[in-house]
Amino acid sequence: MRVIFMGSPDFALPTLRVLSQGFDLIGVVTQPDRPSGRGRKIASSPVKLASLDLGITPLQPKRLSDPAIQSQLQRLEPQVIVVAAFGQILPPSVLEIPSCGCVNVHASLLPRWRGASPTQAAILHGDMDTGVTIMKMDAGLDTGPIISKVSTPILPEETGGGLSARLASLGAQLLQETLTPYCEGQVSPVPQNDALATSAPMLTKLDGILDWGKPAAALALQVRAFEPWPRSFFQWQDRRIVVRKAHSLPMDDVAVGRVSLAGYLPVVGTSSGGLVLEILQPAGRKPMPGDAFLNGSPSFLGCNLELHP
Repeated sequence: MRVIFMGSPDFALPTLRVLSQGFDLIGVVTQPDRPSGRGRKIASSPVKLASLDLGITPLQPKRLSDPAIQSQLQRLEPQVIVVAAFGQILPPSVLEIPSCGCVNVHASLLPRWRGASPTQAAILHGDMDTGVTIMKMDAGLDTGPIISKVSTPILPEETGGGLSARLASLGAQLLQETLTPYCEGQVSPVPQNDALATSAPMLTKLDGILDWGKPAAALALQVRAFEPWPRSFFQWQDRRIVVRKAHSLPMDDVAVGRVSLAGYLPVVGTSSGGLVLEILQPAGRKPMPGDAFLNGSPSFLGCNLELHP
């Protein structure tokens, strides 16, 4: 089966490996090289680096709407295009190129959590389980009919990064089991129930602001969901302090935003309970336990953090 793969981040790598081992992988498409990190050095996507290791030079279009890239894809004559976290919306003219259509590996149980950040959304909203859906793509955003899906429990302390890695492997395995039967007509995609749809839009760094006016349990979910991206943080003495790990603690009569002690660790009062800061990372520093942060910054204890940093 002639397959073109489109993907960019680490989540896409297990799917790329499956396609390179069990299918006729005739092309790879990934995002252009872009500045990254503090030094803003030009960096390649993980999929580009992996495809080069496979001996495939990937296409890196700025936009799939470019007629030149569409002509290149047509000349490859793919039977199917597989997409996993590519980072661009496929226009209808691209969706129509392969004879079996375009298939997406999406990290949620569609129609729940359509969009760019389904893994974080599942943790953030306290879902007990999530999964991966293989879907036939249409012109909408994750609205196409479902080919197959698999569910998995969300573990109690699992972060967005840890869950994403698990779902990437699950998705690759499900695709391996699904792609050939689908393209041979043995599987009929089932339309999604739009009435059950929820949205998981793209995240930005500002989404990581910790709002002490929210309940501690919700903030603890945010810390887990946004690790390692976009991470959760607050401002103190004109410094950004990233919270890498935290948990909620029932507390009565706490002042919202006030820092006190829970054992040896700092705890911040919220609208309901306290958020215990287990691991902190001040800007420009390495992560450190909360008690070590207190030892180096004793004035943090007893301070009042801004409600809306």
